[in-house]
Amino acid sequence: MLNYDIHEGVSQALAAFRLPDSLGFGLVPAPVMFSALYEDGGWGRGVLLPYGPIDILPGARALHFAEQVFEGMKAYRVGRPTANLFRPDLNCARFARSAGRLSMAAVPDELFITAVQAIASACTSSIPSRSGQSLYIRPFLLGVEPGYAVRNSNRFRFMVIANPSEAYSAGSMAVMIERSDVRAASGGLGTVKAGANYAASLRASTRAIADGYTVVLWLDPSSRRCIEELSGMNLFAVIDGDLHTPLLNDSILAGVTRDSLLTLARSEGLTVTERLMPIDALIGDIRSGRCSEVFACGTAAIVNPISAIGERGGSRYELRVVDNVAKTLRERLLGIQERRIPDPFGWTTDVPAPAL
Repeated sequence: MLNYDIHEGVSQALAAFRLPDSLGFGLVPAPVMFSALYEDGGWGRGVLLPYGPIDILPGARALHFAEQVFEGMKAYRVGRPTANLFRPDLNCARFARSAGRLSMAAVPDELFITAVQAIASACTSSIPSRSGQSLYIRPFLLGVEPGYAVRNSNRFRFMVIANPSEAYSAGSMAVMIERSDVRAASGGLGTVKAGANYAASLRASTRAIADGYTVVLWLDPSSRRCIEELSGMNLFAVIDGDLHTPLLNDSILAGVTRDSLLTLARSEGLTVTERLMPIDALIGDIRSGRCSEVFACGTAAIVNPISAIGERGGSRYELRVVDNVAKTLRERLLGIQERRIPDPFGWTTDVPAPAL
């Protein structure tokens, strides 16, 4: 029995949708979306409706005070008629933490999972089927009450949209160290997926791209000495054959892919160390050859090798090995996500059959 409503235009929207030959990442909207409204102290019934513009008042606090959080997750359908999700419980829990940090109305776990499954189920036939492709799912929460008093809204909109997509980034990346700007301060929003974090990263990201780099490598907000993460991805380094990654703190986002890779690496017999990682020490290890490989990971990117790390002043440090350990972990992780190999960890979840 459905516990959400279905707009009368959904069937027509789904029937009219065709996957284009070129998908990109986040460029092709799925034909449906999910919406639920919080007002008068409670959540209303959700509705699945055709994808399109939404009404929001110009004075809404999401627009003026960045009262917004989101998640990123995927549904897969490779070689199978039905779809599956990957560790949606972790995305649900992180979404709740994000909303709590901004004092926004909590989206009940049941509503979150129902909305995600509704989108993935309705779009099953539109999920691309080649390995590496997926339906990227974006749940988000907005404060939609208007007003300029600096306080939380009393009215919120929870939505889920999706995009049939390729992986976010293909091939190796060149990374630029950011030594001046800060993405997220200690005690701030770094541990949650808030739009404000990404807004704070845009200036440095634009500079890095202009200088021929792919993405920015952020350092700790206090000393600017220790590695934290990339813009939207966590970082790993292979040093003396062991796997190292920055220790989580109150300004680093705990990635679902990061957590999964730690488990996979240990199951493959790799020694894994979570620690403070000074950037200058890593550069020294790259120059000496102790650090043979560096790679990044995230839901959108999966696992991406890093070919070089550079400075704004022109110094550039090339990695001697590109995509060795990263390739092994990526192939196993993607195999589990796409259900092409056994899932000993119970990470994949069935998507219900389409109800339409």
